[in-house]
Amino acid sequence: METCYLEDEIEAGIDEAGRGCLSGRVYASVVILPNEFPDDNYLNIKDSKKLSRKKRDEMRRYIENVAIDYAVGYAEPKEIDEKNILQATICTMHRALDKLVVVPSNIVVDGNYFKMYKGSDNCIIPHQLIKGGDNKYRNIAAASILSKCNHDDYVDSLLKENPELEKYGWKTNMCYGTKEHMNAIKEYGITKYHRKSFAPCSNY
Repeated sequence: METCYLEDEIEAGIDEAGRGCLSGRVYASVVILPNEFPDDNYLNIKDSKKLSRKKRDEMRRYIENVAIDYAVGYAEPKEIDEKNILQATICTMHRALDKLVVVPSNIVVDGNYFKMYKGSDNCIIPHQLIKGGDNKYRNIAAASILSKCNHDDYVDSLLKENPELEKYGWKTNMCYGTKEHMNAIKEYGITKYHRKSFAPCSNY
């Protein structure tokens, strides 16, 4: 795995988490990694899906400590329903980029869709779309870790504030459409946190 797509650039990697969920926010993170690391722990930066939650949390702290800059954005279920999940996800990516202190000279995005982004000087920042990028470049993998950690922390906070939501199995499925989640929707209907534009939520 390479650290970045283009060397000699201030490159920001972007990835999302929660896009396929039936409920809750979608998150996107952007990370600018250094060219050199203080130790070999950077080798553990990989696609968040390949790490346990404990390891993700550990790597999150590492990334936040070593990154030149990083930021996180999100969109609420209402915005997802109004704009559709693709457009809402792009908005979260742009929000994360807006929060950066360090302006990148290049952007790499996991996936196959992204909208042109202009920096604070109103100049377009070049970007590349990398299918499977979280398995190819560490800056994208780092963004996937921050997104997943922030998303899962958010779901945990929902359950802490609303224990009755545990009947949907969110503690383990993290709002994704598992059999347990689907069965709970059939039995109890949907909540204000569900995405009404998603099937089967749209039927309720």
